[in-house]
Amino acid sequence: MRKLILLFAIVGLAVASAKSYTLRLFETATVAGKELPPGEYKVEVVNQKAILRNGKIDAEVPVKVEDGNTRYDTTTVRLGKDGGTARIEEIRLGGTRTRLVFAE
Repeated sequence: MRKLILLFAIVGLAVASAKSYTLRLFETATVAGKELPPGEYKVEVVNQKAILRNGKIDAEVPVKVEDGNTRYDTTTVRLGKDGGTARIEEIRLGGTRTRLVFAE
């Protein structure tokens, strides 16, 4: 019985540690060469990788996780231009001091 309780506690902690955030893209953007159309995405950070999901669209991208100077009120996306195409450079996660920096 104790082993079963311990197993549920470990599984609960693993699920609780996987945080997801929601962001909205208002224009088509690329990340790691993958084109993401406008829409709402869920972002999860797992082992230095950001996973962006929107229905069937999935992008798994290596990311550098950094601490910002202040706590971010909302989740925001910083875009850069690569020619005429918007490219995701950074995501600041609302409610945290965490920012995700994407390599080119």
